[in-house]
This record gives sequence, structure tokens and C-alpha cells, in this order.
Amino acid sequence: MYPDDGSWTSALTHLECGRCAERYDADEPQNVCRCGSPLLARYDLDRVRSAVRPADVASRGTDLWRYRELLPVRDPGKVVTLGEGMTPIVPLPEYGRRVGVPSLLAKDEGLLPTGSFKARGAAVGVSRAHELGVGRLTLPTNGNAGAAWATYAARAGMDCLVVMPRDAPWVTRKECLASGARVYMVDGLIGDAGRIAGQAVQDGWFSAATLREPYRIEGKKTMGLEIAEQFGWRVPDVVVYPTGGGVGLIGIRKALDELAALGWIAGRLPRFVAVQSTGCAPIVRAFESGAETAQPWPADQARTVAFGINVASALGDFLILSALRDSKGTAVAVDDQEILEEQLACAASDGVLMCPEGAATLAAVRRLRAEGWLEGNEEVLVLNTGSALKYADSLRVADPPELARDADLPAEAAL
Repeated sequence: MYPDDGSWTSALTHLECGRCAERYDADEPQNVCRCGSPLLARYDLDRVRSAVRPADVASRGTDLWRYRELLPVRDPGKVVTLGEGMTPIVPLPEYGRRVGVPSLLAKDEGLLPTGSFKARGAAVGVSRAHELGVGRLTLPTNGNAGAAWATYAARAGMDCLVVMPRDAPWVTRKECLASGARVYMVDGLIGDAGRIAGQAVQDGWFSAATLREPYRIEGKKTMGLEIAEQFGWRVPDVVVYPTGGGVGLIGIRKALDELAALGWIAGRLPRFVAVQSTGCAPIVRAFESGAETAQPWPADQARTVAFGINVASALGDFLILSALRDSKGTAVAVDDQEILEEQLACAASDGVLMCPEGAATLAAVRRLRAEGWLEGNEEVLVLNTGSALKYADSLRVADPPELARDADLPAEAAL
């Protein structure tokens, strides 16, 4: 899709441990650091600064590969794409007015291929694995990541093995199967699925689990790059993010740090808010206690309708907590009843039907405004991370009345 005409340039230099800063060769398949922490892609930002300007980016196509200098794929012929990127930022004026935050906006990731923000991480992660000669991928998933990686692996001609909890949304299971992936179900949580996927790694499959390979985060990072560009190379006051493994939050922060270093954005960065469910809130608990890492949530107590954030233990917990504290942000846990109520309230007031994880951010905004953490004059951006249609069974709406073929509409329909 992208001809090798000399205009394609990645400024990738190396990988660096997010905790101990040990360096690794980016041109060899890598998973985590020897210390067990995630590896982060690093770029020659001086080279980018001298070679490209925001105006150059604006002249390119509208997929996420417009930011190619800050992405890890060196060979354009190895790019695996379905046109992902540049999702809209939608104002929520009526809902925002009702909760006291009139400048409330949502970035709608549900419009991406495979119906969720996971398409970003899969597009970049699969492309880079393809470039490095990886032929077989495995990952545990709460649903959407598996669907995305299976889809992009199929497009790249790679094998994919997916392990997911039995309670994951059924549609994501079918997406994986339709894409030709090997799919296994486990009676447990994503951590249990991870242990089984780890057995495949021992048999030679490459681990694409959350933050266990360095390039999923680079795809998620493009949310931050897009936000800055869509805001006219500035940032909103507050970014509210539904947080399970936290790759998106970490990625957005990484993107904005890189843009600030390039001089493409200036001033303070947004305050980040991590939103979790009261049924599984290890990051919130760690933030409130002042801890630098999060203790795993008890597996037998982890449950929420927002299945994508039902992550009892996040490998990148220290990076999430650092992003919150450095930005003077916060962490909030909301319950399932709040999530479902705000999901319908937003759909009825502004026509935006969010997935449960996205609706959790709305519940958090309402709470933060009621408690005074938000004053109401801020420009607040929430992330809707997927299509609500993947969670149709969770929509708490009554069935409509059934009419006979020759029946007249009831009187109240004319009101």
C-alpha cells in the first residue's frame, strides 16, 4: 500500500526498559526487560525535528501511519493496515451541560476497524512483528484485543493463537474464529488466560500480550498524536481514560511527551484520570494509598460489566501511576450501576452510545464534577474505546411493545 519511494522514514533507534532504562536492539524480536518490565520504543527526535513539521503531517493520508517518523516500522512494504486512525472527536454538549462540564468531548474509537481502539495496537504490533520475521503470535485477551490481533494477523498471513476468559463478549470470540485464529476459552480472568498463552510461548509462539512486546503501545500512542493534531497542536485540560492494562493511557502520555520534546506542542500537559470499576480497581487503590505499584486485585472478587477493564494486575502499573501523579491527575472507581445509567443518559441526550468502558469515563466525569475536582470550565476529553454494539447484551433497555399487524399506534405515540 505504501510504495518505497524514499519518503518513508522511521526514526526508531532502540528499545529502553521503562523501569531500569536498560537498552535493547529494536531490530530483534523482543519481549520484556530482564527485570521483567515493559520495553519502550525510543526515537531520534532531533532527526524528526529537522526533517518534518506538523504541516507535513497534515498533507498525508488520514490513517495513523501519517505519523510514520514516530512509529517503529522501517519498511513501508511491511505495513499491515485496514485504514485505522483519525477517529472523530465528538462534542457532548447536552450531556456535558447536565453534568456541569459543558466543554465535554469524546474521542470515538468504536469507529476503527474491528470496532475498538485495539486496532491501533494490532496494526502497529503486527506490522512490526511481520517486519522482524515473526510468523506466529499468541496473546490472552478480554475480547477486543484478540479480535484485533487475529484480524491483522490474518491480513499479514501470520498464525494467531488467542486465549480468552469464558465470560468475554461472545462477538469477539466469533471475530477471532472468523479470522482463522486458534481460540481457547478459560474459566477465569485474563491473568488465567495469560498463563495458558504462556505455555504457547514456550512452544515457540511470540507473545503479543499487553506490554509484553514493545509495539502495541506505539499503536495506542497514535491516539495522543491525533488528539494533539485535532486540537490544533495543543491539548485539552483533562483526559479521562478507562484503565485496565493501561496501555492507552501510557501511550497517550508517551505521545505528548514526544511532541513536547519536538516543540510541536507547548505548555502544560493535560491532567490524566484513570477510571476503573469498583469491582476491579487495583490502580485506584494504589493511587489513593500513595503506592508506586499496584497490588493484584483478588481474582475471585474481580467482576464488572465493563469487561475490558477487568484486569486484576497490570504489568505497566508503575507507568500508569507515574502518568497520573506527574500530571496532577487522579484515579476514580465507579460501579456498574453508574456505568449503565450514564451509558443510556449520553445516548439519549447526545446520540452517542458508548461501550461500557467508555461509559465508565462519563460516570467518572459526573463524580469528579460533583466532588469539585472538576470546576466545570475545563475542556475535558473522554475516550470511548469501542463500539457499544459489541456489548449489546449489557444494554439495560426494555423491549418495545409488540403490535398486531393491523393495530393502530397507541395514543401516547402521537404525543
